[in-house]
Amino acid sequence: MALSTPDRDQRVFREPSPGVRLVLICALSITLMVLDNRNEHLKDVRRLLNVVTYPILVVIDAPFALGHWIRDSVRTLSTLQTENEVLNRALTINNARLQRLAALEAENIRLRALLDSTAKVGDRVLIAEIMSVDMDPFRHRIVVNKGSYDGVTVGQAMIDADGIVGQITRDQVFSAEAILITDVDHALPVELVRNRLRTIAVGTGELDRLSLPFLPRNADVQDGDLLVTSGLGGTFPPGYPVGIVSDVQSEAGEPFLAISAEPSAGLNRIREVLLIYPGTGSSAAMPAKLDSDLQTEPDQTSSEESPADKNISNPGPQENSPGEETSDEDEISASGSADSGDET
Repeated sequence: MALSTPDRDQRVFREPSPGVRLVLICALSITLMVLDNRNEHLKDVRRLLNVVTYPILVVIDAPFALGHWIRDSVRTLSTLQTENEVLNRALTINNARLQRLAALEAENIRLRALLDSTAKVGDRVLIAEIMSVDMDPFRHRIVVNKGSYDGVTVGQAMIDADGIVGQITRDQVFSAEAILITDVDHALPVELVRNRLRTIAVGTGELDRLSLPFLPRNADVQDGDLLVTSGLGGTFPPGYPVGIVSDVQSEAGEPFLAISAEPSAGLNRIREVLLIYPGTGSSAAMPAKLDSDLQTEPDQTSSEESPADKNISNPGPQENSPGEETSDEDEISASGSADSGDET
């Protein structure tokens, strides 16, 4: 009985062995990784693949969206009426506060115009929903359903209703990948509200903890201090909450304090986020009427100067005009000639 046939022998020589195939695949993978890491040759290919796989992400997210829709649909009428009353009451209160804030903002713009300084305008935001979360425990990354098609850019800051969430790291046309502030590769310039002390908040890999490793042992830091963005670096606008100091330890022999902070944003329960666009110029964001008021007010102030302002701007006795000085010199010369006449 023959152990092999001619067809079997030819097929053996025709197909490569699994070991050679594995070596070729590994070599091709390493070559592609090196080329993409150094020169980003595969950037366009990656974006194209992201566009192709976007419908798959939508399909994967569809059950969760359907579950939320069903849960909202089966609520009782009384629950919806109660929630509606609570939301209407909160909306009325917030509208009243917004009216006050609008008046304060207009007053702030007028004062800055009088002081000839740059006015800060409100930030323009874009609402985005989280499509997926990276399951790697060492990588705190998420994917949102807004991309460059909606005006999203790499490095754009991301917040929620409570504070800073993270920033965009990769643009995918119809979606975008973002890194959270608790990721080990993320660092954020912050400052303490109580004493304006500036430092860096570094991610620890834990969703409920940030680290402040660069403060010396004599730094004035206390439990409960609020951390906000300092605005340094230009990525995150200033004044947004980042976290609250939860633990301050001073270890012997260490030059820096061991400080931990709890993020203000609910990073493990967020569903929607706000993408902050870079602020535009004050003239572009100001209403036309307010802009005209700001242009006329300094002129009126300069033209309608009070007597008290005149005395402040010209302290001491007023100097005589050139004509008066000439008349005084004439009087002195006349008196001198009179005295000389008396002496003679």
